[in-house]
Amino acid sequence: MKIGIIGAGSIGATLARKWVKLGHEVSLANSRGPDTLRELAAEIGATPVTAVQAARSGEIVVVTIPQRAVADLPKDLFIGVPADVVVIDTGNYYPTRDGVISAIEEGLPDSSWVSEHLGRPVIKAFNNIGVQSLAEKSTPKGTPGRVALSVAGASPDAKTKAMRLIDELGFDPVDAGGIEDSWRQQPGTPAYCKDLDVPHLKDALAAADRSRIPEYRKASDDAAKPFFEAQNRR
Repeated sequence: MKIGIIGAGSIGATLARKWVKLGHEVSLANSRGPDTLRELAAEIGATPVTAVQAARSGEIVVVTIPQRAVADLPKDLFIGVPADVVVIDTGNYYPTRDGVISAIEEGLPDSSWVSEHLGRPVIKAFNNIGVQSLAEKSTPKGTPGRVALSVAGASPDAKTKAMRLIDELGFDPVDAGGIEDSWRQQPGTPAYCKDLDVPHLKDALAAADRSRIPEYRKASDDAAKPFFEAQNRR
């Protein structure tokens, strides 16, 4: 399968590395241009490209960048890209890092905001697993306690493709409903970065309380604040 990845940070690079090892053809883009990616891409076995090229590179496009950076992507990023190309959003909204995004603060799920900016439906996945777990906790299908990842989105066909990739990566996919339900796997919720198996992940998704979204967000943002501040000092 041909996969484009927009974002070469920890999650993007980890997904690229694992998918190349599984035999997929991966194109990798960042905000600074393909010349800055040549060394990493060569190490992984991916092809360094621009974001526009990544969006046109195959059957799956993964957008894995900070929430604030979505608004800076080319406005024509997906113009002319076939409707059956699946767009996966791995991002999360952290006000400390991203600044205040009013629409999200007023209740719009993180990935609904992303979808509006991209002008494309998206699948929410890979946002609620830490990079170390993504890199190290893959196990064969049927392994007791296999880590599960939730997948939210409107299109059954798109979700099926995303879930197949998750299974290939060594995790159990769980259908978490439509994109309007993706708040259940946002930062701070019971399903966020807990490395749960299928039954426990389903329970965690069900236990999320929409009225507590501001509380979930604040707790997660406060926990992440030292990390983001350290990054800004570099």
